[in-house]
Amino acid sequence: MERMTAAHRTLPFGSGVTVRNLDNGKTVEVRITDRGPFIDGRIIDLSRAAARAIDMIGPGTARVRLRVDRPGPAAPAEGTFAVQLGAFRQRANAEQLRRRLPPRYADARLAREGDLWQVLVGRESTLSSAQELARILRPLTGEAVVVRLDGPDR
Repeated sequence: MERMTAAHRTLPFGSGVTVRNLDNGKTVEVRITDRGPFIDGRIIDLSRAAARAIDMIGPGTARVRLRVDRPGPAAPAEGTFAVQLGAFRQRANAEQLRRRLPPRYADARLAREGDLWQVLVGRESTLSSAQELARILRPLTGEAVVVRLDGPDR
């Protein structure tokens, strides 16, 4: 929380990004170390230190512009995207959502990300195909966020 880090859904871990607060012009340089945000309409979650640097602590959100300064190592070319239908602190809640999905999404799986259990569907090779899957899934759960899969454990 006190380092200049951020979470992004698709940028590779280790990417260096400059974030500009469009309301006040302040900038901060961060390194992508986590996945998120998992709220539609948000493109990046800043650590507390980074948010403080550009005066986002009070309002909590701001209009921002990102510039990738140093791309992180590339993720594998295939099987890199999935759709997250929910994230829960309790595994039982994630399992309950997975059981409620229609049979054609029987490949839904649980993945641990920090202290959250994610419900993930699909293993798409392109961002556009993952976005199409999210569009199809969103009416089922109300939430469907495309996430990048960087590790072999998913």
